[in-house]
Amino acid sequence: MGGNATGKTSIGKMLMAICNFIRQKESQSLLERIADKDKEATISVDFVGQRFIMYRLDVKIVPGEDKKTNPEIFVRKREITIGEKDRYETCAKKIDDMSVEYTNDYKKVLEGIEPIGWMFTYPSDMSDNKVSFPEGKAFIKVLDYTLRSLDPAIIKVDQSKEFKNTYIIHLNSGDLLVQDGEVIRKNILSSGTKAGIDIASLIFSIYQGECGFYYCDEKFSYIHSELEKAFLTIMIDGLRDNEQLFFTTHNSDILDLPLPKHSFTFLKKEMFDNEQLIKCVYASDYLKRSTDSVRRAVDNDLFSTAPNIELVYKIAEIEEFAKEEG
Repeated sequence: MGGNATGKTSIGKMLMAICNFIRQKESQSLLERIADKDKEATISVDFVGQRFIMYRLDVKIVPGEDKKTNPEIFVRKREITIGEKDRYETCAKKIDDMSVEYTNDYKKVLEGIEPIGWMFTYPSDMSDNKVSFPEGKAFIKVLDYTLRSLDPAIIKVDQSKEFKNTYIIHLNSGDLLVQDGEVIRKNILSSGTKAGIDIASLIFSIYQGECGFYYCDEKFSYIHSELEKAFLTIMIDGLRDNEQLFFTTHNSDILDLPLPKHSFTFLKKEMFDNEQLIKCVYASDYLKRSTDSVRRAVDNDLFSTAPNIELVYKIAEIEEFAKEEG
């Protein structure tokens, strides 16, 4: 959770770039996200693959001597087998004690990491990629239940028998086509209902166990709070062992769900000498007792993440409005 421009989407896109780097062994997605091309950039990420192996991948990107010289990428990989009684902290300590040198042959290093699966979904206005829908009756049911819960005017959803990757939304006022993830005559549907198409794909993927890592970024901006809570609940319920879901939202009602305190991370942006810094605040660092309420802590701004509304109220005090009227 976090206010506008606090990095929720940026974190997701950075994680996606790392995942693509590991699987595709292609560095462009990382290089594009370096803010200051003249400084050395570093990444360190810990993750668990399909088996009980914990990896730490360190990436160091060194700028070229001039703008015409491409930056050089160095990596090192450390890994350990996770024991039955191990926790993350114990595994991390073992990796800390390993001495491994960096190498610029990152493709060879990445070959030694078992394949990992992931799924990222972002606000609809940030993606122009066509969506390929899953086949089968199960997905039709997920899409049908999702869209009907978001719009009572929808009677049912069918798969087209004439066109590939196309679904038909039946309404009292007529039928709509969803083709390659895009709604034909999209102005008929609300923004929330259109977001439901991506939500259905994400839920189906979770329940099918297709990926181990999911990032759902603000897909519920146009959806009622109670529906968002319900959808998040079934997403969590569908996760298998060793799978993980990142879910970003502005909706403080999510804090009422019975989730452990360490599930919540709050982002805030601070400015220091014209430099912007994004900080992560973990609820579990502040709330130690079982009776502590995350919702109450946020309402009281314990984490200092509330947006600055002072300038909003200053709009009403602008004197020029009165002068123009006079």
